[in-house]
Parts: sequence; C-alpha cells; structure tokens
Amino acid sequence: MAQFELTMPKMGESVAEATIIKWTKNEGDSIKIDETVLEIATDKVDSEIPSPFEGKLIKKLFNENDVVQVGAVIAIISSDANASVAETPKTVTPAQTTTPAATTPAAVAHTENVDFSGSDKFYSPLVKSIAKEEGISLAELDSIKGSGQDGRVTKADILAYLPNRNKQTATTTAPVSEKSAPVANATKSTVGVPDNTVLVQRPAVSVGAGDEIIEMDRMRKIIADNMVMSKHVSPHVTSFVEADVTNMVQWRDKIKKDFEKREGEKITFTPLFIECVAKAIKDFPMINVSVDQTGSKIIKRKNINVGMAAALPTGNLIVPVIKNADQKNLVGITKDVNDLATRARNNKLTPDEIQGGTFTISNVGSFGNVMGTPILLQPQVAILAVGTIKKKPAVIETPQGDVIAIRHFMFLSLSYDHRVVDGSLGGSFLRKVADYMESWDVTRTS
Repeated sequence: MAQFELTMPKMGESVAEATIIKWTKNEGDSIKIDETVLEIATDKVDSEIPSPFEGKLIKKLFNENDVVQVGAVIAIISSDANASVAETPKTVTPAQTTTPAATTPAAVAHTENVDFSGSDKFYSPLVKSIAKEEGISLAELDSIKGSGQDGRVTKADILAYLPNRNKQTATTTAPVSEKSAPVANATKSTVGVPDNTVLVQRPAVSVGAGDEIIEMDRMRKIIADNMVMSKHVSPHVTSFVEADVTNMVQWRDKIKKDFEKREGEKITFTPLFIECVAKAIKDFPMINVSVDQTGSKIIKRKNINVGMAAALPTGNLIVPVIKNADQKNLVGITKDVNDLATRARNNKLTPDEIQGGTFTISNVGSFGNVMGTPILLQPQVAILAVGTIKKKPAVIETPQGDVIAIRHFMFLSLSYDHRVVDGSLGGSFLRKVADYMESWDVTRTS
C-alpha cells in the first residue's frame, strides 16, 4: 500500500504559514488527482489545495482554524482504495490537531515548563520560545498587541515589545484616572494599534426587536482591523483635482477594438491610470516611501509596485499588485490588470500577488462615485481615488478665442500620510498625475 504526504504548499517568499478554514474531504473519502482537499487562508487570500495523488484520505493531521507552517504534512493519502481510515502511516509522525504549534521535538522541549493552555490565543513555537527565554508570563504575552492574522502575535510583535517592556508594564499596572476610565459596556479596540496611542472605546450597542445580527466573515474582520490601525498610525490628509481626460477617452474609444483583436485583451481605463501614476511617481519618488515601525525613519522604495483595489463578489475588497509598473508598456500592464482582476474575482490569487505594493489606486468611479477619500493601505503613504468620468461643458482657449465645448472630466483625490508627505508634495504629485492624463497622446498606437 503506497502512502503519500499532502503538505502545506509554498505560497510565496514572504508567506510562512496558513490557516485551514475548511476541509472539503473527510477521512475515508476518495480523492481524484487535482480534486480540492481543503481550503486555506493567508491574510486576505483564500486558496484551495488540490491533491496531487489519486486515492483515499486516510488521515487529517490538523483541524479547521489551525495555523500550519508551510511545508508541514497536513494529510495522508493512500493509493489503496481499501486502506483503513484508522491506520496511521509509519513514515509520518502525526501532528497534534489541537495544538499544531508544538509538533516538533525542539518546540516541545523549549516550552515544556510553560503552560499555554490557559490562553485561547494561538502562539507559534518561536513566539513561545522567545516568551520563555525572556521570562514573559502567559498573561503578559496575552496583553501584547498582535499584527498577524486575527490579531495573532508574531515574532516581529514580541521582538518589538521587548525593548519597551518595562515601560509598557508600568503603564499597564498604573492606576486609571477617573477621566480615562472606560465607559460601561465598552470594549477597547487594540488590534494593530501602535504604542503610545490613545485607544478608542467601542460604544455599547443595543439590539432592537427585528434587528438582524450578521457575523463578520474573516476577510471583513481583517479589513476592519487594518482600517482602524491605518487611521491610528497615519494622520490622513486628502487633496483633490479635476482632470480633463477627453484625450484619454477618445483614444481608448478609437483603439479598443483593434487592441482587443491584436492583443487578445480588452483595454479598460485602469491600465491607463496605472501608467500615468507610475510616471508621476518617478517624478516625485518621495511619494513611493514607507515609515518604519519606529516612526523615525523613511524607507525610500526602489520598485514602483502599484496596487489596484478590486471588488469581490462578497462585497469585500482585495488589492492585487502590478509589480514594477514603471518598467512595463501599456500592453504588459493591461495583461497584468486583466489577469489579476479575473483571478481576484475567482479567488485564485496567490499571497505574493497582494503583497509588496508601494502605492494604491482605488477606482471609486466604478460605483458611480465622483470622488472619495480612501484610507491608506499601510505601510504605504499615499493612495489615489479616481472618480467616474462625466461629460461637462468647459471653456476652451483657441487661437480664435474662447469657446465652449463638451469635455470629459474626472475628479482625482489623493489621501496621504501627513507625517512624511506635506501639502506641497501631495498636491504637486496629484497635479502631475492629472497632467499626464490630460496630455495623453491621441496618436499613439499602444
């Protein structure tokens, strides 16, 4: 009887683990090659794990909601249709399904004197090891704000906590003044909140007769936490301009049929916007920066990676990234945009394809909105919202004098981190994006 190990696949250079959100096969079920066995999640991306083997699922080594390291064995598949479900493969040491973090001998040895059973939170073996070495109690570990999925404490979180540990402990144990005492039935929102930030009290909410209570899905919870965190981290400022995009509209109308016939791709306005933004970033590279975790250093990005907010069928948003957008021609950007948008709608994006963005575009015009004030996608310092394109009468200067003509206009709004982007830089960059749109060459072929 041949037995095969199904492992957690590698999903990108920066992805070390994933959460099992659903098993689509049960122990004893037959499995065909490439048939989905389970669904996993990493940050915003949900993925299906297919079986590379045909046979029967004889052992699941993890439960739903377990966090599993990349490369770990998650199931055993037998090629023998008559294999016993209860049989445990001799070549594999089954992982503990209730506490998968402690599956390796090293992890068990390192934490054998620490009781983590008193917490309902998940901690990786590395985090547990650091806590033990630094003498951090379970209660103190539970108090650390986590930046990982669902507020989970990561290695970076616990290492960032250590230098300020005494100060934070003193703050935690200090008496609360009457003015700062929490209001009754209110809860502090702490996920993703940086140090030295006044925490916001969530108000008590009553539920009336006939009200419907809807549980947030996993992605909505992540988005909510990220948006609150972003507002805490960065002082947001928004600037606006109105751009005459008549040349851009007329050019697209003229070439779109030939473009699709030649390239096999439909061309929307999004690739045009991305090209203009990439050009403007090269003119104003200090828009393409991040602020480090200390808040005292600016990281100037070498690559120009433009994210595009895409709506999912669920109503949630996801932001796939066009990597090195400034190095691609319009055809290349169009192919990337169409491919990522299609796979985003079909839940087929990989974790790497939503990471590494240095600037984001949000097309609020696709919902019929004329403008918007988007929230920054940390650690980026700027995000552009493009509104719907509308025809308007406008005064046009000609050699024969001013005339009134029907033109296509669009509002652009730029939200930026006022810690490092002042009004001059933000306004100048936004104006440059509009200039590139307005001066679009109507004679270009692609």
